[in-house]
Amino acid sequence: MIFSINLFADFQQMWHVQLLQHAFEAGTVIAIVAGIMGYFVVLRRSAFVAHAFSEIGFAGAAGAILVNIPAIYGLLLGSTAGGLAIAALGRRVANRDTQIGIVLAFMLGLGLLFIRLYPGYSTEAYSILFGEILAISSSGVLQTLFFGLAVLGAISLLYRPLLFASLDEDVAEAKGMPMVFLGMAFMLLVAVAVSISVQMIGVLLIFSLMVTPAATAQYLAKRPQRVIMISVLIALAATWSGLFIAVYEPYPVSFFITSIVFIIYLGVRGWDWRFPRRIKPGKVRRANFQGIRSSEADR
Repeated sequence: MIFSINLFADFQQMWHVQLLQHAFEAGTVIAIVAGIMGYFVVLRRSAFVAHAFSEIGFAGAAGAILVNIPAIYGLLLGSTAGGLAIAALGRRVANRDTQIGIVLAFMLGLGLLFIRLYPGYSTEAYSILFGEILAISSSGVLQTLFFGLAVLGAISLLYRPLLFASLDEDVAEAKGMPMVFLGMAFMLLVAVAVSISVQMIGVLLIFSLMVTPAATAQYLAKRPQRVIMISVLIALAATWSGLFIAVYEPYPVSFFITSIVFIIYLGVRGWDWRFPRRIKPGKVRRANFQGIRSSEADR
């Protein structure tokens, strides 16, 4: 396509191309899920876990390709199994970095072995590593929508106890909350969210949508609902803009999406440094926790 001044007309023209239509539809679902789940990933300081899921899922996807199964099912199986294994290492995610790193290295090597054993072309493996949203089919859009709705439905049911447990594990455990169940449920939700996000951004760039928008949003708001809303808006803006720009440029969509969210993050950090807020992200946890405790007391 040729770029014109009338961006709305350009978008209408894109919407008549089926592949682009599918990309925008799947990208919207992925951005919403990643923006919401990313908040809890950042809040629970589990960014490394999210990255581990992506590379564990890569091994599952590579194995699925080897036996001629759709890669998305291998991603889901690998990520889910990895989530359960990580949850079984202990209750606290922050204390598992060494074990996760060991498992991560092994699974990444296993994935590379599966790719080496695959007799066909490596195009599908490349799309797993770096994402290929422009190649998603109508059935892929429906799969993404199904799993996205499943994640959103589960997080709506677990929102309050998961938020409370994420802000202060000790107090939540003292109140008798099911910490093991919440930890495993969180792991499974992140595994599914990572699996569907990999389709667009790839295994190696999963941080861009799962971490950066939520980390940026914490500098713009202090209440959980507002942080989540801003995180989703940033993820959507980056996804739509990246898809729009990629139509005119011969570069991967994932490059534009990662660049946009990174620029937004730098801009917000620069603004925060120039005009510091009264409450920093490190203190947001305490403010949110006190707000939840006061609301519990009012009950």
